[in-house]
Amino acid sequence: QVHLVASGGGSVQAGGSLRLSCGASGYDWSSYCMAWFRQVPGKELEAVAAIDEDERTSYVDSVKGRFTISKDNAKNNLDLQMNSLQPEDTAVYYCAAPTDDLGRCSPSYLRPSHFGNWGQGTQVTVSS
Repeated sequence: QVHLVASGGGSVQAGGSLRLSCGASGYDWSSYCMAWFRQVPGKELEAVAAIDEDERTSYVDSVKGRFTISKDNAKNNLDLQMNSLQPEDTAVYYCAAPTDDLGRCSPSYLRPSHFGNWGQGTQVTVSS
């Protein structure tokens, strides 16, 4: 059983920054596509950033140039640096790890059903 623990959420004003972190035990961090999702109340989970086993990154258009996903395989840690935050970034953010090789690692492809392991979610609130 993989145990993911997310941290780093909070409240900031528009234009501010936050860094989310996700740690895991019992998981081969280096072998799979990892992702951050977010969910706004009443809406579906949305993949916003992904990093593959070769550390290639990809982002949904709305966060490109503002968010950076990274991982440390030795420490089993997945981070999401969020800069220039806007009110529309307000959501609960989740880190996610798959149970199988997904083949592709892009937010436009990734769906929640691809991931069998989830962190508990951390709230990010951006005020205008």
